[in-house]
Amino acid sequence: MADFRGEQTVGARIKLARRQRGFRTTRELAEAIPGGNVTEAVLENIESGRKADISVSQLLNIARGLNVPPSMLLAPLGRPNAELDLPNLSDDFDGMSAAEFDCWLSATPASSYRPRLAAERSDIQTLTSLRELGTLQRELKRLQLVLQVQMMSSDENLDNSNREVQERFKYISQEATRVTDLLSSDGLLDLEAARE
Repeated sequence: MADFRGEQTVGARIKLARRQRGFRTTRELAEAIPGGNVTEAVLENIESGRKADISVSQLLNIARGLNVPPSMLLAPLGRPNAELDLPNLSDDFDGMSAAEFDCWLSATPASSYRPRLAAERSDIQTLTSLRELGTLQRELKRLQLVLQVQMMSSDENLDNSNREVQERFKYISQEATRVTDLLSSDGLLDLEAARE
């Protein structure tokens, strides 16, 4: 069976992804998607190409139902140099490759997509900082759990490990504060909400 990531159209990618994810029929997938805006008929029309315009909520619901990143349904990422094949886009997308589209959509810095304006570069940097902050916050929560477990143990061998975890926790905490302060100084983040 071919890989859905290289198929020519959104409908073909959805159809093949559905099958590869174990949904034999459009009805099975529709029933797995809560919300009601993706019915069996909607899926059949998308997969057959009769429905070219898909709402954002439908696309996201389908991607979530299939456990597939939305960009893999939107562009033929299995063929990264292939031209973007979405219908009804403006001429600004002419000549954009699947890989460039994915980088633009995900705001990936230093990628195959080149921002056209300084404001767009700034927005990409902001998104990168927000992602970094999320990663740092998850690591802090993980380290807190490690420290709690270590504190409950009376094993003397954990002393060195405990110190290392505490040092890492301190470093990550400082980095999270730095990124939070940077984002809040630009007016992009509510400082109090970010520290909760």
